[in-house]
Amino acid sequence: MANFLKTNRIFTPVRKYGWLFTVLVAFGGLYEPKLGLSVLLIMVGLLITSFFNGRYWCGNICPHGSLYDRILLPLSRNVEIPAFLKSKTFIVLFFVLFMINFVRRALVAFQAWGTYDFLDKFGFIFVTTYLVVLVIGGTLALLTTPRTWCQFCPMGSMQIAVHWLGKAIGVTQKTEKKLTISDKAKCRNCGKCAMVCPFQLKPYLEFSENNQFENINCIKCATCVKNCPVGILSITLSTAKRGRKNS
Repeated sequence: MANFLKTNRIFTPVRKYGWLFTVLVAFGGLYEPKLGLSVLLIMVGLLITSFFNGRYWCGNICPHGSLYDRILLPLSRNVEIPAFLKSKTFIVLFFVLFMINFVRRALVAFQAWGTYDFLDKFGFIFVTTYLVVLVIGGTLALLTTPRTWCQFCPMGSMQIAVHWLGKAIGVTQKTEKKLTISDKAKCRNCGKCAMVCPFQLKPYLEFSENNQFENINCIKCATCVKNCPVGILSITLSTAKRGRKNS
C-alpha cells in the first residue's frame, strides 16, 4: 500500500477559510434558499480560471477543497483512492447523471419564472447540491482520502472540458502555469511529491522533456512544492514561455 502523508495544504487565507462558504450555503440555504444563487459566481469563476490555467481553482479557491484539506484531512484515513472512482467510465457516467438531474430540477424551478418564488426554487437547487457534496464528499474524505470526491466532481469535469477548449485555441499555452522541476538531475526520486499530492499523482515519474508536469488533474496546489526536500519544484510557465515573456 502506498504511503500517503498528511501534511499542510493551507497556504493562503482563501484556502484556510473558504470552507465556511460551503457550510453557509449547504446549511444556511435550508433557511434562506437564495444563498444558493451565489454558487453561480463560483461556477463562473472556475470556468474562467480553467480556460486559462487548468484546474487551478480546485487547488487554490474551491470552498469544498478548503473543507476537505483544512477540516477533514486530520480526520481522514488518507488511504489510496479506489481505482474505479478515477476511471473515465465512472467520471463520464456520473457527470451525465448529474447533469440530467440538474436540468430536470432546473426545468421544474423555471415553471415558477416571473413569480416571487422563482429565486428561492432556483437557489434551492444549488443549496441541496452543496449539501449532497458535503455529505457524500465528506464521507468519502473520512473513509478514503480528502480529495476523493474531486476525482469525479462534475465541476472538475467541466474545468477539464473548458481547459481543453482553451488549449485547442492556443490560449493556455501562453497563460497556464504548471508544476515545473528546475533540474531533473537533482531529483532524488524519493517520491515525496507523490506522497503529499492531494490527488495522489506521481509528478517525479511524469515530468516531460520541458521539465513540466502535464497531467490535467494537477490542481496546482503547491503542496509538493512546499514539501520537496531539495527545493527544485515550482508552479511556473515553461522556460520557453518565460523567455519569450522577458525578451
